[in-house]
Amino acid sequence: MSQTRKKNSSDGETKPGTSFVNKFLRGSKLMSSKAESRKESNDLATTDFQPSYDAQKTATLDTAQPLTSDEEWGSRMEKNEQFLQKLGRTAVDKCLDLNNCRLTAADVREVGEALEVILELKELNLSWNSEVGGNLPLTLQKFQEGSKIQTLELVDCDLTSEDGAFVGQLLPMMQNLEVLDLSINRNIGASLNSIAQGLKSTSNLKVLKLHSCGLSQESVKLLDAAFRSLCELKKLDLSCNRELGGGFEDSSAQLATLEHLEVLDLHQCSLTADDVMSLTQVIPLLSSLQELDLSANKKMGSSSENLLSRLRFLPALKSLLINSCALESETFTALAEASTYLPALEIFDLSWNKCVGGNLKLLLETLKFLGSLRVLRLSSCGLVTEDVALLASVIHTGHLAKLRELDLSYNDSICDAGWAIFCQNVRFLKELTELDISLRPSTSRDCGQWFRHLLCAVAKFSEITEIGMKRWILPTSQEEELEHFHQDHRCSIHFDLGEFQ
Repeated sequence: MSQTRKKNSSDGETKPGTSFVNKFLRGSKLMSSKAESRKESNDLATTDFQPSYDAQKTATLDTAQPLTSDEEWGSRMEKNEQFLQKLGRTAVDKCLDLNNCRLTAADVREVGEALEVILELKELNLSWNSEVGGNLPLTLQKFQEGSKIQTLELVDCDLTSEDGAFVGQLLPMMQNLEVLDLSINRNIGASLNSIAQGLKSTSNLKVLKLHSCGLSQESVKLLDAAFRSLCELKKLDLSCNRELGGGFEDSSAQLATLEHLEVLDLHQCSLTADDVMSLTQVIPLLSSLQELDLSANKKMGSSSENLLSRLRFLPALKSLLINSCALESETFTALAEASTYLPALEIFDLSWNKCVGGNLKLLLETLKFLGSLRVLRLSSCGLVTEDVALLASVIHTGHLAKLRELDLSYNDSICDAGWAIFCQNVRFLKELTELDISLRPSTSRDCGQWFRHLLCAVAKFSEITEIGMKRWILPTSQEEELEHFHQDHRCSIHFDLGEFQ
């Protein structure tokens, strides 16, 4: 799993809207007991984090001059309201979402001031604002012991190692925190010691995302020690930390204590053979696991036979992503056998594992058994005509009736006869929404007569919206057939033929 920037329709434009401050204050205790709610910020300075002189000065000014009158309090609220109106944002259900808001350094400071008077805030998202980096203490210094914050998202904020250390010191004040996302901040790996220490005080945490955070082998040891305190954790994302490889060799024992863990994402972590051996002892014990992503770990190919075989002990598994793992014949066989014990599987991705080609028959029983399968990805698996004919027979018998997404792209060895058999049977996938049979970028071919079978099948689909056919070349007669198809059915199906058409 990769990160995608969340877009907001405002993009910095000003939109009218009800003040989020008024929403928070209306009917709240804050209006009747303002003085009681005004507490000074705790001193967060430690050896790990030393705020700059400007930050210290700002903190001193804020705490030295408390709001002492209703007039001052109202003035502050009005200022905060104007600030958020400028950004075109409001808060809904005690949530403040300023992601991708192009905040300036001055804006970041104003956010900090706004947070001082919003004591009921539960969700804060400052993601995709690079100016937050280096200024985080100015923004979050008003968070106090007993904060009601449940969700804190700081994705791609260009956080510094000092910011990371500050987060570590802040976490003990956030006893209600359930979601922490620090993804795509590559400099905070250096301060993970402080973050890991802080995590020990967040026993209610359910989601921890550290995707692409510059984590190292040592980071695994630090996190492993914190896992003992995260008994409620349901989602753990350590993906795209390429220096992590080798860290699980001696430091994965506490991972097994996460008995409520439902999602584990370790894709593109450069896992070593010793990592895989260690994880073999741990992952099968995570009986609540529903999603497992081990993709893009090339060294798994020759060392994961035992691990993949033991996936049979995860009956709740719904999503298994093991694409681009250079699987070999023995490991693929072990996976195929184990997958028959995964009745809940909905997403199965084996793409970019060449050993699947010519061996799809090993998955025959699995494909017959997985009545709940929604997504099957076999892109660039070296599939041959025999494989696609086998898949067509499984489809014909109705075993994949729930399939919604099927990816067979970049399998250029399948001949026209194979595509014809497939297209004659694809009509049985009545719930299909996406189909991809594109060719590799370096290849192009003329469509065979099977295209007519495909059009006949698609005409009976009620939900399909996308058919990928990049680099397939339609002769004039088939172009006319496609044009008539669109005229007759007036549907919104997109045939993606790429640059060749």
